[in-house]
Amino acid sequence: MNRREYEWKLAQHDRRIARCGASLIFIASICSYAVLTDLTGWLDPVLFPGWSVILPEMLQSSDELFRGLFFSLRLLVPALAAAIFAGIALGVLIGMRPRAKLVLMPLFRALNPIPPTMLIPYAIAVLPSFWLSSAAIIFLGVFWPVLMSTLHGVAMLEPRWLDNARCLELSGRRLVFKVILPGAAPQIFSGIGSGLIFSFILLTVAEMFGAKAGMGFYVQYYADFAEYGKVLGGILFLSAVVLVIMAVFDRIQRRILHWTQKR
Repeated sequence: MNRREYEWKLAQHDRRIARCGASLIFIASICSYAVLTDLTGWLDPVLFPGWSVILPEMLQSSDELFRGLFFSLRLLVPALAAAIFAGIALGVLIGMRPRAKLVLMPLFRALNPIPPTMLIPYAIAVLPSFWLSSAAIIFLGVFWPVLMSTLHGVAMLEPRWLDNARCLELSGRRLVFKVILPGAAPQIFSGIGSGLIFSFILLTVAEMFGAKAGMGFYVQYYADFAEYGKVLGGILFLSAVVLVIMAVFDRIQRRILHWTQKR
C-alpha cells in the first residue's frame, strides 16, 4: 500500500467515525428530550411539549409546512443566486486590480460588519414590497461573505500560476475561468457555505416581520398563539431542510474541488 492509498483509507475511516459520532449525539439528544418531557415531565409541558405532541402536530401540519417551505425557497433562491454571482464577479474584478482593491478595502471593512437585520426597517420602508425588502436583506447577508472570500482567494493565488498564464498569453475570460476561479475556488466555496447558513437565519427573521407565509411566519404565527408543539415542529422541519441542503452543498463542493481531496 502506497502513501496515497493509506491517506485515502485514513480519511475514509475518519469520515465513518465522524458519521457514527454525529448519529450517536443525535439519537442521545432525542432520547434525552423524551426522558425530560414525555417520561418524567421535568420540563414545562406548555413550553416544551414532548414527542407525543410534536410528531402528531408535524404530521397534521405537513401540508402547511411544505407550502411554507415552497414560499421560503421562492424568496431565498433568487436572492442567494444573485448574491453569489455578484460577490464572485465583483471579487474577481476588484481582486485583479490591486489599486482598486487598495482603495475599496477600507470601505468594505467598514460596511461588512453591519448586521443586515439592522436594515430590515429601512428595507421595508424604502422598497415597494415585502418580497423585495426580504430579498435585499438576504442578498446583503450572503453578498459580503462571498465577496470577501473571493477577494481573499484571488489574493492567495500562487504567483507562479499567474506567471505561467502570462507566458501562455492567457487573458480576459480565459485567464478568469482557467486560472483565477479554479485557484480561488476553495476560498470562494468557504464564503458561499457561510453565506448559505446565514441566509436561512435572515430568511426566518425577515419572514417574522411581515410575511403571510413561509417558515419564519409559521413559527412566529403559532408562537403568538402559544402552540409550541407546532413551533418546535416548524423549527425541526426547517433544521432538517437546512441539513439536507448543506449535505447537497458539501457533495457539490467535494465534486468541484476534487483536486483538493486526499485520495
